[in-house]
This record gives sequence, C-alpha cells and structure tokens, in this order.
Amino acid sequence: MNKKILLLGSGELGKEFVIAAQRLGQTVVACDKYAGAPAMQVADACEVFDMLDGDALAAVVAKHRPDLIVPEIEAIRTERLYDFEREGIRVVPSARAVNYTMNRKAIRDLAAKELGLKTAAYFYAKSFDELREAAAKIGYPCVVKPLMSSSGKGQSVVRSEADLEHAWQYGCEGSRGDIKELIVEEFIRFDSEITLLTVTQQNGPTLFCPPIGHVQQSGDYRESFQMPAISDEHLREAQRMAAAVTEALTGAGIWGVEFFLSHEKGVYFSELSPRPHDTGMVTLAGTQNLNEFELHLRAVLGLPIPAVTFERMGASAVILADEASAEAPAYEGIEAALADNPCTDIRIFGKPSARKNRRMGVVVGYAPHGSNLDELRDRVKAAAARVKVICK
Repeated sequence: MNKKILLLGSGELGKEFVIAAQRLGQTVVACDKYAGAPAMQVADACEVFDMLDGDALAAVVAKHRPDLIVPEIEAIRTERLYDFEREGIRVVPSARAVNYTMNRKAIRDLAAKELGLKTAAYFYAKSFDELREAAAKIGYPCVVKPLMSSSGKGQSVVRSEADLEHAWQYGCEGSRGDIKELIVEEFIRFDSEITLLTVTQQNGPTLFCPPIGHVQQSGDYRESFQMPAISDEHLREAQRMAAAVTEALTGAGIWGVEFFLSHEKGVYFSELSPRPHDTGMVTLAGTQNLNEFELHLRAVLGLPIPAVTFERMGASAVILADEASAEAPAYEGIEAALADNPCTDIRIFGKPSARKNRRMGVVVGYAPHGSNLDELRDRVKAAAARVKVICK
C-alpha cells in the first residue's frame, strides 16, 4: 500500500493532505514554485520549479517516477497530465477532471451546456470591447473573473459601465497561467452559499459531507461553518448536481462543489475544485468521522469509506496578515486566543513570508449538536482576531 505521491502545490491544504498521507505510511514529494512552502515542511522530499513549465514538470515526474500525481493548485501545465496518465501514472482525480476544473470556461460549459445544470448566465471576453458587450447583455451588476485564478484574485463586481476598465485590468492581472480571458457572469442575488464536499470512490458509492456554509470577501474565504441551515429540497438538488458533474469528470477523490442558494429561485451550481477545499478546513475541528484530507487520501488510495458521519458542529475563521510583505513572520496572541474555550484550536500554516491579506493560519472550533451556531461562529472569529501576524 505504500505509494509515492507527487503533490503539485504545497500550500496549507497540501500540508494537511501530506500529514494524512504520512499517517498511512505514504511517501510524498511536495512541489511548488518557492522553497519552504507549508507542505514541504512535512513531506519526504520536495522540488522547487514553475509548474506552468511543461518540460520542468515532465523532468520532475521522470526523476521521481510517482505512482500518483495529486494537484493542489491551478497554476499547472495541466495538458501534460494526459501524457503522464498514458504512461500509467494515476492523476487525481483524473487528467480530465483537473483540466476541466482548472479553467472556468471548461467547467462552466460542461455544467451548463452538457449537463444542463442551473448556473448564472455568462459570457466570455478576450478583449475590453468583448467585456463591454458581454456586460451590456448580462446587465448590471455583473461579476467579472479570470478563467484561471484562485483565492478570489482578479474577481470583481461591476456595478456600472464606469467600473469595466478596472475590472478588465484587475481580471487580467489576477489571471494565473498564460490565459488572458475573462468570464462575465450574472449577479445572483442569493440568500446563502455552500460548499458540498463530495467524495467519489474507486469501488464504492459517491458520498456527501454535511454542507458547509461560508463567507467570502473579495472572492476569498474568510470563515466557514458546518452545518448551515439548508432545506432538504435544496440539499437533495445540490447533491444531484454534485453527483452529475463529478461523474462526468471521472476519478476518485474529494471535490469542493460550490452552490448559491436562493429561497425563490433554488440552487445554482457555481464552481468546483477537484481537491480539498479551503472552506473544508472546518472539518479539522472534528466535525466528521474523517476530515476532508483523510477522505481525499482514502479515496485516492482506493481504501473503503463506508460512510461520512456528522459528529458535531464546527466553525473556522482565517488569520490574515494585515501588513506589507515580510519574510519569516512571527505570531502573537495565540495564548489569548486559546484561553477562553477548550473547544478551540489553531493551525499556523508556516508560510515563509507574509503579505497583506495573505492567509497565514486558521482557527477552528466545535460545539455539540443543537448548540447555537451564531455563538460558535462569533467565538471562533473572536479567537482568530486575537492572533496577529508580526512582520519584522
């Protein structure tokens, strides 16, 4: 059962995945474009290179000859994954899934046009003129995003034609990789948004974790909580959509499937990630029998997952750097954050540098079933606010 795993992307999600893999005796080579990335600190070996360089990626694969390739970020020369798959290396969940989901154009067209899932109306724009035309068709407000980005980079809400020039520049600057094309979406007036962690297995049924509510700012996750108030009807529809799109993409692993929920208009498919999801860090609070990283690993290795059980309510809140860029950041306030409640914990990611609004850690907390969710969220957010990133 010992597999060599090549992890492409070594951030905080990758770090937790490596920890789960080490606990089951796996060998992990962590890769990223900078040295000292969080997952590298716990992996068996590491490689530093630009994963958008297809030749460099192929050289690392040839050097380590992994059994599995597990992508953790978007900025990868994903078309090369098909070559590795043909060589007998398993890509997680699959080369098809990674290629489709790393590009909003591919996954949105699959969901809306091929599978008929309800999504926001959308158009694409390769130039400023096309952006202006698309926004006029959609109407204001609308949402503009790069086709390939992460953590909300390049995403903006356009409220009038006067905002378009900034949206174009910001979208292009926030694009990862070499794709300079934007998607223009209808602004959905939703009541809430959720992540539905979906587990596909090699030899077992598709499983769903209890839904995770989340709050974003500038397109990036700030807090999440499990489980939010959601009707049975909306939950069944979200599960149906998640099962349809993951089956179409193929492969085994955990998927973060995002939805908008509207009391009047129902459930809208939003986005999908073929890997552990940042909002799923709430599962580190022990909300489930297995956290999202353990679920991903079991699915990747083909180990049985009989069921996902909901053990207790949980919440998470991020710790952000609020100063300019700095190397070797320090932290203060951890003692105060942990002093008030024994059901609170902290993860410092160990990133070697900080910059304003960079996610540097997370606070997670839990409470028994039937507790007040708002009180739990407030408690966790208060603890996170006490931790300060010190840039010297």
